Amino acid sequence: MNLSKQTLSNIKAAGINLPAAGYFELPEKVLQFGTGVLLRGLPDYFIDKANKQGLFNGRIVVVKSTGNGATDAFADQDGLYTQCVQGIENGKKVEEKILNASISRVLAAKSDWDEILKCAANPDMQLIISNTTEVGITLIKDNVHASPPESFPGKLLAFLYQRFKVFQGDSSKGMVIIPTELIPDNGKKLEAIVLELAHQNGLETAFLDWLETHNYFCNSLVDRIVPGKLPAVQHQQMEADNGYRDELMIMSEVYRLWAIESDNDRVKDILSFSKADPGVVIAPDINIFRELKLRLLNGSHTFSCGLAHLAGFPTVKSAMDDAIFTAYIGTLMLQEMVPAVASESISVPTAKDFAFKVLDRYRNPYIEHLWLSITVQYSSKMKMRNIPLLLKHYEGAGNIPEYMALGFAGHLLFMRSTLADDGKYYGEFNGKKYLINDDHAAWYAAKWANTEVPALVQKVLSDTEFWGVNLAQLPGFAEAVTNKLDTIIKKGAAAAMKSLQTDGVTA
Repeated sequence: MNLSKQTLSNIKAAGINLPAAGYFELPEKVLQFGTGVLLRGLPDYFIDKANKQGLFNGRIVVVKSTGNGATDAFADQDGLYTQCVQGIENGKKVEEKILNASISRVLAAKSDWDEILKCAANPDMQLIISNTTEVGITLIKDNVHASPPESFPGKLLAFLYQRFKVFQGDSSKGMVIIPTELIPDNGKKLEAIVLELAHQNGLETAFLDWLETHNYFCNSLVDRIVPGKLPAVQHQQMEADNGYRDELMIMSEVYRLWAIESDNDRVKDILSFSKADPGVVIAPDINIFRELKLRLLNGSHTFSCGLAHLAGFPTVKSAMDDAIFTAYIGTLMLQEMVPAVASESISVPTAKDFAFKVLDRYRNPYIEHLWLSITVQYSSKMKMRNIPLLLKHYEGAGNIPEYMALGFAGHLLFMRSTLADDGKYYGEFNGKKYLINDDHAAWYAAKWANTEVPALVQKVLSDTEFWGVNLAQLPGFAEAVTNKLDTIIKKGAAAAMKSLQTDGVTA
């Protein structure tokens, strides 16, 4: 049995959150640029949940922006798809199956542009969401009258211009526009590009005024791991358990966050789905969520990825199954990173709560996250994410951050490499080579060349041009990194992590 509206009544499997019959009569309120799994696993998840609670009562028209695209699966399944939510929350395993009915139809920009523009005449339309990758929010010369315009901002402008004309500049028909592309100030940047394109296309002043005054471009931050399709064996088993075939089935972790920046009451009214789940946050400033994610989630990854690889753990899951590594990452975050993250806008309890959620995410047994993937552009990540935390620690604490020092030592050893015949740099662990996928690989290789550990550490830490600060001047840090790097080389990364615990080192 294939999943579709017609077969819904035949689904008898227990534990699936199904839509009620009236769900399919809800009006189309959302235009979504992108069919990707992140959108289906996060914004569309929230909208579906709100619809089932009677809070939003609107469905989504999805635009496939690139190429003619394959929309057949969506058409065959009437936009329906199963979302398998799997992971750890508050230390407990969570498994949930949701039949998401939020998508009413999927249109391809190249072949269905006239139909997409017809949506601009729908008075119920209120919200535009996008995830066109970071490249999507860029300014290129574009013709707003083309069918369709080339760029995503061009398509968005064409839609808004059509809406302006249909409703003759009605102030109540402006849209809320929320990009979810992973760039800072994504809403403001998209708005600036759209306005510039409007000027380039010579659109009338009345439209420009309507665009700026009655449409709301909101910055947003999304955070949820949505791997997409389940592994083939699990997918087949899930279909067997559910009793239907589903080509669009996806999985996601439990944790979810969609932080939307606005203090406008009309925006809040339109985004009524926010009441359905605490994972949607509407706030006048979302920078605290960005800071928490950057430092505690991304930053802890960066402090630990080199160590984890050198300890022989291929994935985050395998590392979190090890008591020594788990103790290391937990202590690093809670005792050293949390106090450094805390500020006037982020309290210690808030940072701790986020850290515990990150640890739950690390423990997720359903996601295979490779440490080597995390080490891509390792040096830039260390500089951007963690050096500010290291400096903050020294501003507020009177001791050496031993766990940070060990993470930095692991970073240095991981980055030790040699230039191969293919022009790439490779490190080696247990007789196996691994690619150093980093723009600064040559810099590290030069530092390591014919250098003993103490001199190496001094050379790296004191390079102010690279780090922007002389890290060798931080009291005791160079010595701590030297000792720990020496321990990793002689005894291994696991022994180095264990020594912190057996020595009773605390932050």
